[in-house]
Amino acid sequence: MKDAAPQTFYLSDYTPPAFLIDEVSLTFRLAPEATRVISRIHFVPNPDTTDRSFFLHGEQLKLISAKIDGHDANPTLTAQGLTAEVPDHEFTWEAEVEISPATNTALEGLYMSNGMYCTQCEAEGFRKITYYPDRPDVMAPFHVRIEGDLPVLLSNGNPVDQGEGWAEWSDPWPKPAYLFALVAGDLRATSGTFTTRSGNEVALNLWVRPGDEGKTEFGLQALKDSMKWDEDVYGREYDLDLFNIVAVDDFNMGAMENKGLNIFNSSAVLASPETSTDANFERIEGIIAHEYFHNWTGNRITCRDWFQLCLKEGLTVFRDQQFTSDMRSEPVKRISDVLMLRARQFREDAGPLAHNVRPESYQEINNFYTATVYEKGAEVIGMLFRLVGETDYYRALDMYFQRHDGQACTIEDWIAVFEDATGRDLTQFKRWYTQAGTPHLTVTEEWVNGKYNLHFKQETKPTPGQPDKQPLVIPIAVGLLAHDGSEIVPTTLLEMTEAAQTFSFDGLTERPIPSILREFSAPVVLHRDTNNQERAFLLAHDTDPFNKWEAGRALAKDVLVRMITKGTKPDTGFLDALRQMALDDTQDPAFRALAMALPSQDDIAQTLFASGVTPDPMAIYGAVKTLSRAIAEHMKDDLPALLAANTVTEPYQPNAEQSGKRALANTALSLLSKLDNGAAAQAQYDAADNMTQQLSALSCLIRAGAGADALAKFEQQWHGDRLVMDKWFGLQVMLAEPEDAARVAQTLTERDDFDMKNPNRFRAVFGALAGNPAGFHHPSGDGYRTMADWLIKLDTVNPQTTARMCSAFDTWKRYDADRQAMIRDQLERIAAKPDLSRDVTEMVERIMAA
Repeated sequence: MKDAAPQTFYLSDYTPPAFLIDEVSLTFRLAPEATRVISRIHFVPNPDTTDRSFFLHGEQLKLISAKIDGHDANPTLTAQGLTAEVPDHEFTWEAEVEISPATNTALEGLYMSNGMYCTQCEAEGFRKITYYPDRPDVMAPFHVRIEGDLPVLLSNGNPVDQGEGWAEWSDPWPKPAYLFALVAGDLRATSGTFTTRSGNEVALNLWVRPGDEGKTEFGLQALKDSMKWDEDVYGREYDLDLFNIVAVDDFNMGAMENKGLNIFNSSAVLASPETSTDANFERIEGIIAHEYFHNWTGNRITCRDWFQLCLKEGLTVFRDQQFTSDMRSEPVKRISDVLMLRARQFREDAGPLAHNVRPESYQEINNFYTATVYEKGAEVIGMLFRLVGETDYYRALDMYFQRHDGQACTIEDWIAVFEDATGRDLTQFKRWYTQAGTPHLTVTEEWVNGKYNLHFKQETKPTPGQPDKQPLVIPIAVGLLAHDGSEIVPTTLLEMTEAAQTFSFDGLTERPIPSILREFSAPVVLHRDTNNQERAFLLAHDTDPFNKWEAGRALAKDVLVRMITKGTKPDTGFLDALRQMALDDTQDPAFRALAMALPSQDDIAQTLFASGVTPDPMAIYGAVKTLSRAIAEHMKDDLPALLAANTVTEPYQPNAEQSGKRALANTALSLLSKLDNGAAAQAQYDAADNMTQQLSALSCLIRAGAGADALAKFEQQWHGDRLVMDKWFGLQVMLAEPEDAARVAQTLTERDDFDMKNPNRFRAVFGALAGNPAGFHHPSGDGYRTMADWLIKLDTVNPQTTARMCSAFDTWKRYDADRQAMIRDQLERIAAKPDLSRDVTEMVERIMAA
C-alpha cells in the first residue's frame, strides 16, 4: 500500500484554533468542471490560545489567488492545505479557487448528481470546496452568493435576494463548515408552512427532480410532525424563516442536517404507497425527524472535535427513537432498535472494529460513523434517562440548551450538565463513553425463607487497545412474576456499580420467576441458566413486551443451536408456544410479527461462536430453513385464517395500525408459501396495489422457487423507478441460494442499469451479498472474491462507501481455518491495491489486526 501509514489523530492532542471567524462570504460561479469559489473570511485571534500559526485545510483545490487585507498572501501549499504569514491581529483573508464538481465521484465536497450540484461536507468535505479551518470548533455566520444557469439555487439560512442566474443566502446562526450546504438544479418543490408555538410562520419546501413530485407529501408531513414534537417534548422551536429539504440520487449517507437546508439521499425521503414499503415509510419518518432534531442537538450545539461525534449523534438518535415510539408502537420500536443494535453494534464490539463510543484516535473520521457512535451512543443516553428519571432528564436538557447554545462542546460538558442538574456523581457512568466492548452480565438466584436474592456479575472482554476493563454503571430493570402469571414486584430499577453485586427482595410468599433487563434497560449480554419451560412461561405471561419477545427469541435460539450442534428435530414445545402467541388477538399484530421472526443467521453464528462452537454458515442456513418449514407445518391449519384476518382492505395508509396488520399477514403468507408452492403469494402479487404487499409476495415467490415470472413482470413495471429497482436488485441477491449468491450478484453488475458510482445501487447488490450469510461465506469462496473484486474497483471512485462495505469481512475470525485463509487472502489483495485510499487502508488494517 502506498498509503500504508496515514496520519493518526488523537483526542489527547486537541489544541484550540489559533484564529476564530466572525464573518464568511462565499461566491460560487458554477461550472461543471471549472467552478470558481471566491471566499472572503474575517479572522480574529483566539483569546484562549497564544498560538498564532495560520493553517487552512484544502484538498484537490486549484488556487487562483490569495490575499490578506488586500495584499498578495503568497501561501505555502501542501496536499492537505496551506500556511501563510498573517498579522497578529484581526484580518481579512480572500481567496479564489477552482474545483471540478463533475469529476468528483467521491460525493464529498461539491459534486454533481445527474446534472444537479450538491454538497456533502460532514465530516471534512468543506476543505474540498475552498481553503478554510475545516474543524467543528470554528463557527461563523455565512453569506453565500450562487451564480449559475440552473433555475433553483439554494444554500443555508434565509434567502436574501435573487435575480436571473443568481441568488444570495444568509445564515445568521454561527455554524462550523461541515454544516455548509449548496444545491443547484432543475427542481420542483412541494411546499407548506409550520407555525411555531411563538407564532412564527416557517415556509417548508421539499425539493425533488421533475417526476418525483408525487412522492413528497409524506415527507413534508413527517417534517411538520417532527417540528411539533420537538416543541412539545423538548421545548425546541425552529429558528429560521425557511426550512428546505432536497432529495439527491447520489449520496453516501442517509441524509445530512445542514442548517436550514437538509440534503437527503432520495431513498430516505421519497415515498408513495405504490413504490415504498411500510418499512420505507417508517424509516423516512425517522430520518426526517433525526435530521430536523439536529437543528438543536448538532447545529445550535455542535461538537468541539470529531472525537465527540457521539455527543450529537447518540443524543439525536435517542430523540428520534423517542419520536418514533410516540408516533407508532413503543414496544415494537424498542424491539426493532435492539435487533439493530445486536446485529450491528454487538457485532462491532465483538470484532476487530470495536472502539469506544467516544474514540481516542482515528486515521479517517468517516470510518467512525458507526453503530457504536450512533446506536450505542443512543443507548448510553437511554441509560442516563433511566438513572436520573424523566423529570431530571428534561431539566438537565433545558440546562444543556441554555448553557451551551452556540458552542462546540465535549462529552465532559454533557456529563457536567447532568451532574449539576441532578447532584449525581457521574464519573463512573462516563466509562460508557471511554470503554469499548459489550458488557456480559451473569445472574444467579437464591431463594431463602421468603427472601429472593439476585447475584449479578459483570465482565467486559478485552477489545483492541483495551485489555483491561473497569466496572460500569448498569441500570437493570427487573420485575418478579408469580407462577399464575401475576406480577409480584413491578418493574424496579436496580443500579449495579460493582463487578459483583447482590440485590434482595424480602417478604415474598413464593419463589418468583424473574423478568430481568426489562425494556432492555442496558446494552449488555445477559447470561442466566434457565430452561425452555420458563421461557415459554415468560412468552405467555410477562407483562414487559420486550422481555415477552425476548423469551420467544431465546426459545428459538435454543432450538436452532440444538438442531445445529446435536442434530435434534424442531422442538414441539417451542412450536406450540409460538403458535399460541401468533394467534393471541390481544397482542399488537406488529409485535406478533416480530415475535414470529426467527433469529438471523448472523445472530446464530455469533451465539455459537460466543459459546465456543465454530459456526458453519451452511449448517445454520439449513437449520433456519428446516425450522421455518416446521413452523409452517405446525400452523398449516391456522395460516389462511391468520392471513385473512390481517389483510387490510381499506385504502392504504402507512400508519402503525395498518402496518402492523400487514406485517403479520405477510408473516403468515411467508409460512404459507412454504406449503402451497407460492399459490397464495401469486394471488397477492397479482392483486397488490401497494409496494409492501407486492414486494412481500415477490419475496415469497422467490423463496418458493416460483419467482422468475414475477421478477420479469416487476422489472417491466418498475424499470423506470431507480429506487424500486434497487429493491429488485437487492432481493435477488439476498434470497439467492448460497451456491448462487455470488454469481447472481456478478450477473447483475453486468446490466446497463448497474452503476457503481451510485451508492444506493452498489449497496443494493453488495450489501445484499454480505446480508446473505450462507452465500457470502459459501465454502467455494466465491462470495469473498466477488466482494473484494468490486471493493478494489470502487475504492478509486468512492472511498467512503468502499470503506463501509469492508465491514462485511469483520467477523472473519469466528469461522473455520479454511474460510479465515480465504478471507485473509482477499483482505491482503485489497491492501495491495496501488494508491489505496486512507479510508480503506484504515479499515483493512483494523480488520486484519484481529
